[in-house]
Order: sequence, then structure tokens, then C-alpha cells
Amino acid sequence: MTAPLKHSDPVNVGVALGDRAYDIVIGRGVLASLGERVAHLRPGVRTAIVTDRTVAKHWLEPTEASLAAVGIPTSRIVVEEGEISKTYAGLEKVSEALIAAKIERNDLVIALGGGVVGDLAGFAAAILRRGVDFVQVPTSLLAQVDSSVGGKTGINSPQGKNLLGAFHQPVLVIADTAVLDTLSPRQFRSGYAEVAKYGVLGDEAFFTWLEKNHADIFKGGSAREHAIATSCRAKAGVVSRDERETGERALLNLGHTFGHALEAATGFSDRLFHGEGVAIGMTLAAQFSAKLGMIGEADAARVERHLIEAGLPTRLQDIAGFSQEGLADADALMALMAQDKKVKRGKLTFILLEAVGRAVIAKDVEPAPVRDFLKEKLAHKA
Repeated sequence: MTAPLKHSDPVNVGVALGDRAYDIVIGRGVLASLGERVAHLRPGVRTAIVTDRTVAKHWLEPTEASLAAVGIPTSRIVVEEGEISKTYAGLEKVSEALIAAKIERNDLVIALGGGVVGDLAGFAAAILRRGVDFVQVPTSLLAQVDSSVGGKTGINSPQGKNLLGAFHQPVLVIADTAVLDTLSPRQFRSGYAEVAKYGVLGDEAFFTWLEKNHADIFKGGSAREHAIATSCRAKAGVVSRDERETGERALLNLGHTFGHALEAATGFSDRLFHGEGVAIGMTLAAQFSAKLGMIGEADAARVERHLIEAGLPTRLQDIAGFSQEGLADADALMALMAQDKKVKRGKLTFILLEAVGRAVIAKDVEPAPVRDFLKEKLAHKA
């Protein structure tokens, strides 16, 4: 864990990947330094900013102004907000716009937005002219602590979440905590699920700190920077040791096997934000771990209690339209989980808990106990 930061103290977290290493710059107001940092990284560069309509209203002009101040030419590509843009059609739109903007191999794509924009713009950069570098400027809490770091890019298939993509590391991440002030309470809570995840999977002391300080994180106090920096350090360490998820990095998917299936079941809509799916998935993973005798019921209850205190959903029944076909059906959810990226030769892989703060990779999980567990949870009325 880091010492709590003051608002006036930006912090750099390094992602150690050899000659592809990059910095995550965290602090209030650091967006203004984007142009200067880009000019230092790539003298003479051209840029294209990919953003969504909502983020553009708040942060597109300040981003363009930062680049213009150091003489960096840029163009803008604005997409619709939400998972609707993380599709084949969305990828085509962004890719064709980048080509039309004459973005070349030595130029930069700038992803200004949340996880959807980062994934979409990063994937377009990865395939444009067989690879153009990009910068992440995450504008949601979820993106600042998770999706902007580590180089996972991609789009959704109608058959599942993030099934098409590429590992493509950014060359810089600018995480300005001031931009989080424009998020809705629901969006901020959704991102907080990923913060809590780092404590649950690998740092019990951090989880204990979150239990005591989460209110200050939501208020925007110095605890916010501390939580973001701690989360980024945790992810950067894992990514530097296992960039392509051949082992340890899979632990970062705690809650995602259940959560991604729930997102697919709700049509990747605003009925369930990604972080909300992770919160429910994390709770289910803890409860399934307890059912298998890996942790005690008290530990599973502790995880759920904290997520509830943070205002997050923890039960399947908390999802809007829960009774709709495909969501309240264990077999349908099992079919969606079978498309999870961690499935190997048809066998399910789950991230489960041996304790709060200690997650493990459980391979070759038999489907029958999972199906029975889901049926049990689906049957709960209260």
C-alpha cells in the first residue's frame, strides 16, 4: 500500500515491460500535462482522439487544448456511449476514421473515455497499419484502476464479452482524478467494484483500509488518489510478471466469469454496468468458495457486506429485469459461461478464494456443482 496522497502530489506508477515500459500518471489536474508528455514521448507526432459523446462534452476541448498548446495537431472521433460501440460496427467506424485522418505508424491514438472507449480505440490502434501506438486517458474510475492498464483491448461478440481483441500496451496512461467528479454516482460505484477486487484477491490489509475509508473515496478526498494508486500498483505488478495472462494475471478476473455471463444475459445494456456485474460475480465467487469449503461463511459475508455498503448489487435478483428469459435460467447462464475466455478445452476456470486477500485459479471446475449453485442462488427470494 502507498502512503495516502495529497491532491497536489501526482504520482507515477511504472509498468515494467522492458522496452515497452510506460508510466501511469495519477493526480488531480494531470490532464493539462498531456500535451507536454506526448511531445516529450513523440516529437513531431500527430494524434487522433477517440471519445464518446458524454465525455466529449466535458473533456474533449481541454484535451485538445493541452495538445494544441505544444503544437500537436489532432483530430476527433466521437462514438456513442456504452457497450453499443464496442462492436464490429463500432470498430469499423473508428478504424475508417483513423485511416481518413491519415494516422500513420509513428503517430498516436488517444483513448479519452471509460473502459469501452479504451478497449475500442486500443483495438483499432492495434490493427491499424498492423499496429499504431496509443495513449490511455481514462475518465471513469473503473478505467483508471483496471481497463486502461495492461494492454487488453477488444470488442464484444454477440456470443460473449471481449471475445475479439489483442494485447496492445499503451505508451502512457494519464489518470486525472478530477475528471471523476463528473461521473454519476452509479458510474462511480461501478468502478469501485474493481478497486475492492484488488483487496479481495490479493491484499487483505488494503481491503480492511477500504472498509474504513470508502466513504472518503466517494467524496473525493485524498483517499481517492490513494485507492487508485494502490490499485494501479497491484495491476502493474501482475501485468509486468504475466503480460499475456498465462498464469497469475488470470487472478484479476475475480468475479468476471459470473459477471461477464450476466452482462451477456442483459444484452450488454445499461441494465447492468460492468462493475455491477463484477460485484455480483465477486459475491458469487466468494459464496461458491464457501460452498466448496475453501473459505468460511463469515469471509464470504464480509465481502458481500462491504460491496453492499458501497451501494453495489450483490445478488442476481438485484439486476433490473431479473425474471426475463436467459437471466433467471441456470442452464442459459452456464451456456454463456462456456464462452468465457478462460475456458480451456471446454473446462471452466474460476477465480476462487482461500481467504479475503488470497485468490487462487481453480481449473477444470466441473459444471454440475456450478449449475446447482446457480439454481440455489436463483431460487432465493429475499
